[in-house]
Formats: sequence, structure tokens, C-alpha cells
Amino acid sequence: MTVEATTERVLRLLSLLQRRPSWTATELATELGVTDRCVRRDVERLRTIGYPVHATAGVGGGYQLGAGTRLPPLLFDDEEAIATAVSLRLAAGGTIAGAGAAALRALAKLDQVMPPRLRAEVRAVHDATATLIGPGVEIDAELLMILARACRDAVRVRFRYAGRDGEEAERTVEPVRMVTTGSRWYLMARDIDRDDWRTFRLDRMREVRATTWHFRIGEYPDPVAYVQRAVTAAPYRYLARVRIRARPEQVAELVPPQVGRVEPDADGWCVLAVGGDDLDWLAMHVARLGFETQILEPPELREAAARAARRLTAIAQWRSSDS
Repeated sequence: MTVEATTERVLRLLSLLQRRPSWTATELATELGVTDRCVRRDVERLRTIGYPVHATAGVGGGYQLGAGTRLPPLLFDDEEAIATAVSLRLAAGGTIAGAGAAALRALAKLDQVMPPRLRAEVRAVHDATATLIGPGVEIDAELLMILARACRDAVRVRFRYAGRDGEEAERTVEPVRMVTTGSRWYLMARDIDRDDWRTFRLDRMREVRATTWHFRIGEYPDPVAYVQRAVTAAPYRYLARVRIRARPEQVAELVPPQVGRVEPDADGWCVLAVGGDDLDWLAMHVARLGFETQILEPPELREAAARAARRLTAIAQWRSSDS
């Protein structure tokens, strides 16, 4: 067998090991069309060039690709290559400081080795896609890593946090999960001093440091639902609740999760909870959804809706003196 054929087979073996956590020698031999003995030799070749392939004996044993000192070449099929390239293009305009440049470098490397037919597919997807996501607040990648490790290792974190009034205070928390709304990043954690769950915007954190104090993770609220409630209600002067004659998924398509929370209701209705500092804005925001609506609270929202209706009626009835 030629060196080229052996190299191709070893790369195929590496690709298979990356595809799922564990393979038996017989399964790998079947996939590669070789004998079990040939698989063992190819595994040794991978180990020789630095890729840690672990083997376990007995029933249920097999080969598994472990973590090494360097990243092995990632071998993609067509769908994986397209998905990765499109994701990198989106990441290039993301909200993690420095990630945009890193994503562009990775995309350039992938584009260099990608077959022309796949390159054309990726560019077609990119050219046909636009986003409505506005500019977000950049978050330092090191901050994300500190918080991610603290969540993983269950250690307390200390930082200075700026409130809405700009005043900073020292906070000590037990972090559970980070949640992103697309334009902002939030941390859900138990505030030690307040003995309650809180959400913290990452862009308002300063001097973040992980401690050596471990905590025991017990029951906690669903992070996504908790952060959504916090960002759609807590920061605002008013919290509106309206019943809408539509399916929840129809309303959710029009209302981003960081703006409003949609809950199912009976008989083809759903309930939308949305926060705002201006009742007139809330009335227009609800009206523009285009569904039959009943205002549940606050009562002042009905007055704001009536004012908006009068203004729109006056606009519709206005005629120029020259017409």
C-alpha cells in the first residue's frame, strides 16, 4: 500500500474518532474497510505524531480521542464545513472583544483549504443573509473565561458592579450560568449579601476575580427564563400584560426574548408581558403586532392606547388644503 493511501486512511481514522466519543476496533475496521490489526497500527501512528488515542479493554471497550497538548486537525464533512464557515462569519461581527478578529483569521484558514464548490455554497448563504441585530456591547473574552470557569468549578466570584445610577458596589456571588440575548451578556448568580438570585450585566462588571471558596450547587431557577423575566420587567417603570389572540409562537416571532415574555393562554390566546418606561411607546408597540388585544395591566395603558388611537385617527383624516 502506498504512503498516500496510508496517510488518507489515518486521516479518515482521525475523522471517525472526532465524530463520536468511542469506537470499537471492529467498528473502525468496518468503516475503513481494513482489519482490526490495521486499525491498531493506525492508532499507533496517531499516537506517534502526538494525538492521545486512549484504549479500554473488555466488553464495551474501544478507542477514544483524548485531550492533548495541541489541537488536532478538524476534519469536516460538507455540512459541518458550511455550518462552521457561516458561524465564523457571524462571529466576526459579534459582541466578544477580540473574537471578531480571531473569527476572521479562522475563516481565512478554512476558506483557503475549502473546495471551490463548498466555498461557493458558503458565500451564497452569506450573500443571501442579513441580520437585524443592532450593535451590542463588547465583552472581554478573558471575562467570559473567568466566569465560565467559575460556573463550571462552582467557586464564588467577586467584582465591582455599576448599578443603573452609575454607583459601584462590591458584590460576591455564586455563579450558575451566563445567558446572552444577542446584544448583551448576563450572569445569573446567587448574591451572597442579599441571599437571593440576581442577574448581572457583564458590561457593568469591574475587577472580576474568582475566589477559592467553593459552593454547593443546589436547586436554582431556569437561567434563561429568569434572565428573560429580569431584562423584560425589572429595569422598567411599567410592566404591561396583554392578552393577544394568536399562538405564542406567532407573537414570539415578532417580539425578541429580551423585549417581552410570551406565555400560552386558553382558547387560542396568549399573554405577552413587556416592560417600558413610556406608556405611549408600549401602546404603539403592542398595537403594531397586528393582533386582537386585551389590556390586562396597567390600567393607564388603556388611556395611552386611547390617546394613540386619537392621534392616528387625526392623521388618517387630515387633508391638505391644496388637495
